Amino acid sequence: MKKNFLLLIPALTVLGVATQCQSSKTASTASTTPAAAPVTAAAPAAPKEYRYESVPGDPLGVRIYHLDNGLTVYLSDYKDAPRIQTYLAVRAGSKNDPATATGLAHYLEHMVFKGTSQLGTQDWAKEKVELDKIEALYEVYRGQRNDPAARKRTYHQIDSISGVAARYAVPNEYDKVMGAIGAKGSNAHTSNEETVYQEDIPSNQLEKWAAIQAERLREMVPRLFHTELEAVYEEKNRGLDSDFNKEFEALNAALYPTHPYGTQTTIGTIEHLQNPSITEIKKYFGQYYVPNNVALCLSGDLDYDQTIRVIDKYFGAMPSKPVPAFNAPVEKPLTAPITKEILGPQSENVMLGFRLPGKASKDGVRLRMLDKILTNGQAGLIDLDLNQQQKVLEAASFTDLNDDYSTHVIYGTPRQGQKLEEVKALLLGELDKVKKGNFPDWLIPAIINNEKLTRTKSYESNEARASAMYEAFIERIDWKDYLQQQDDFGKITKAEIVKFANDNYGPNVVTVFKRTGTDPNKVKVVKPAITPVPANRDVASAYYKQLTAMPSTELQPVFVDYKKDIQETEIKPGLPLYYTHNAENGLFNLSYVFDLGKNNDPRWSLATDYLQYLGTGNYTAAQLQQEFYKLGCSFNVSSGPDRIFVTLNGLDSNLEPALKLFEQLLNAPKPDAVALKDMVAGVLKQRQDAKLEKRVILNQAMVNYVKYGPKNPFTNILSEKELKAVKPEQLTALLKKLPTYQHRVLYYGPRTREDDLSATPRPGSKGPGREGMYKRDGVVSIIDHLHQTPAKLTPAPAAKDFAEQPLKDKKVYWVDYNMVQAEILFLTKGDLYSKELAPTLALYNEYFGGGMGSIVFQDLRESKALAYSAYSGYNSADKLGRSNYNLSYIGTQSDKLPEAMAGMEALLTDMPVAEANLEIAKNAIRNSISTERITKENILMSYERAKRLGLDYDIRRDVYASTQKMTFDELKKFQLAKVHGQNQVILVIGSKDRLNFKELAKYGQVQQLTLKEIFGY
Repeated sequence: MKKNFLLLIPALTVLGVATQCQSSKTASTASTTPAAAPVTAAAPAAPKEYRYESVPGDPLGVRIYHLDNGLTVYLSDYKDAPRIQTYLAVRAGSKNDPATATGLAHYLEHMVFKGTSQLGTQDWAKEKVELDKIEALYEVYRGQRNDPAARKRTYHQIDSISGVAARYAVPNEYDKVMGAIGAKGSNAHTSNEETVYQEDIPSNQLEKWAAIQAERLREMVPRLFHTELEAVYEEKNRGLDSDFNKEFEALNAALYPTHPYGTQTTIGTIEHLQNPSITEIKKYFGQYYVPNNVALCLSGDLDYDQTIRVIDKYFGAMPSKPVPAFNAPVEKPLTAPITKEILGPQSENVMLGFRLPGKASKDGVRLRMLDKILTNGQAGLIDLDLNQQQKVLEAASFTDLNDDYSTHVIYGTPRQGQKLEEVKALLLGELDKVKKGNFPDWLIPAIINNEKLTRTKSYESNEARASAMYEAFIERIDWKDYLQQQDDFGKITKAEIVKFANDNYGPNVVTVFKRTGTDPNKVKVVKPAITPVPANRDVASAYYKQLTAMPSTELQPVFVDYKKDIQETEIKPGLPLYYTHNAENGLFNLSYVFDLGKNNDPRWSLATDYLQYLGTGNYTAAQLQQEFYKLGCSFNVSSGPDRIFVTLNGLDSNLEPALKLFEQLLNAPKPDAVALKDMVAGVLKQRQDAKLEKRVILNQAMVNYVKYGPKNPFTNILSEKELKAVKPEQLTALLKKLPTYQHRVLYYGPRTREDDLSATPRPGSKGPGREGMYKRDGVVSIIDHLHQTPAKLTPAPAAKDFAEQPLKDKKVYWVDYNMVQAEILFLTKGDLYSKELAPTLALYNEYFGGGMGSIVFQDLRESKALAYSAYSGYNSADKLGRSNYNLSYIGTQSDKLPEAMAGMEALLTDMPVAEANLEIAKNAIRNSISTERITKENILMSYERAKRLGLDYDIRRDVYASTQKMTFDELKKFQLAKVHGQNQVILVIGSKDRLNFKELAKYGQVQQLTLKEIFGY
């Protein structure tokens, strides 16, 4: 699926500055002196002038540079933490795949992580000989489609030679480098127009990042090709097990019968995956991975001049090349409705799709507005008319914006007994309201204001800031014009939207009915015969050693000091306030936190959900949502097992009216019998749908059943009979009682804690005296005045205690589910939470199972090609008095189950020794913590988590201090005591027709669990 990171930024007037560059936009220059010689490129011989484009008034302060070879560089300085979010964006995606080799761009994305002739190899000269043989054999293999016996012989040769080539490889060396420098979020994605590589790096590691990214862009080596191809097979299988994927593919195929958006998929066909061409992949890399088709987008703690010097040092010498033009096929207009049907095991829904112009067009901006008119989470037509009134179980609108065309999707899920055709009619009815202009005049201005608030909040994220830059690059529009898009968004009129809707929404709709059933076309990728390749954990390339030896400035950690970073006071006796100041923007977040939840009374979940359907005073429920939306504020009330969060957030200048409205709802909600009846029916339908979702079955229902037994926090819900017997007045009485219980208030925002009397003098005042000043109420005064509580708060009632099971017997529990893969969890109960274990757990998890450079990932995916996803973690409890658990996961084809289970069990039993990996894990922890900053409202949430664990300080302090001194012997001692040979329970979800029960029996007594047993209904 495509990642949508569109950041909406207000257009600003371009102002003049000193130096003009070639374009009409403003520019500046910087004279620089080259740094020391890089790893892969010679330093410039003379000082160089760097020109850049900018838009004065741009809140992100973006500078856009163009190197001599055409490489585009976007930079934004934001010093929230000493880290930089980076994206390397290539203007090529799945639409550029040859029609005879779909999935190529995506598979290339995987290969770019495998290294080069310098990175990831011990002996390139010898390795290259074997890799050339493998490439030639794959071309032979592709030509043997009609000769199964010959294909089998050729694949055996490929597998055999791959084992020889792997002796010279250093698997995961790129991931090891990223781990060693403290990078986070190392990943990539491929979609229609783009392939984008991302890293979140410490700011002091910029030069190492630049060196290795330039090395990746310089050359692609198809190392460990056939094992990585198997990981892509597994990714394909996950897609085949996803009803949503199949539904969306069917929608696109109907909307785009000619364009690659519909004729091809990003991951490719099974036929093409089973007949790959390394030659074609190399050709694609050479055509598109060239500097004039690439952008580097960085946002974070950076120095503009220094950063561009470093980037030019490593990327500047790369040669540019002409890039093949993409001639987008022109789709014929859809003149009649198209209907498709998809069958699968998951819950039913209907999806409606419309084809519209590309995202850079004016219609692309109009589409964004129409989408928000339908659903914006609060006051959209679908939000209020369908979701609020509970005419469907759930409905929404979303867009898939692309360069050549955009897709508008409206979907809905039915209530019990409701036909999908009825849901479709309701969705089209809301669209018809837009076409008739049947929506309030204030809605578009409110959407514009709320989008500005969303942007303001997003400016706090380097990921969102950098994503906006690469979006502009992929769209091929100037940054000034990208900013202008939001200005255009803010000028859209109601008449304009009505015309747009009438011009573009008619019989041109594609409908996909997703019904629950057995897919008759279900296929799977066939398991190939793969011999595991060596992991070579203790070796490193010369390039790796040289790169990691490059000096960098040491950064020191900054830990949260809860006593200094949080101001604590009392609003009134017994009602504490925890305050953190927002000095960055005008947004606030206010929460009332109660230490009670559905473990105290399962009705709390029902009551807090009920609140969204209730009105108060002179407002209906829908009118309340509209009023909050007009104020640029929103509220949420949620009940967990042992905590309730009552949260209000938005524009701080509207804190008083929003809080007054919110308090009215909390203290005087109007009972609504019809809303309750509909909600109960919806809850019962949601429960049925949950039993169709494999993630809910495995990760919630099965895990809780094993940890606590049949009666557990997951099954602690009202029965159907109890649900239907609940009266509206019972729930509203419960809600009214909520503010009477002991709780605490958390506030993050720009408002002062106490009243501020040093504001601007009143007009006409004669002096600075108190009577002559404006008074700006502080948080304490506002909450004291508006938050309605009794003089003395009541302690929360006792909660139901769910005792953790001992898990002494080795057992295998399984649930039958119609799927291609099998998903397996290994669960071991550990000791009660102890802060003394925190450093050990951090290092063990980083070393053993925490990421792409971990032992588990290297062994099960890279070496043995058994899974797309595999991980293991010794998870610390989230509350004092609860147990830690070791949880390991692998998702694999059902016919690989024996090897997958044996592989995970072997690692848990005998943890491999790799001193090099241990040092990487230590470096990763040190560099990560030293550059991580807990700021803003996260300070308050961090304190909440710490208190639950009995801590009054930042536990990262212990982790940072202790992990660097730990030896492998200490780590091994922990593993032998807490993991090796421990009793474990294995949970499996898969199809009974594909599971190997004889193999499962090797791990303990096998017992099938029914859905009724694990869901309790």
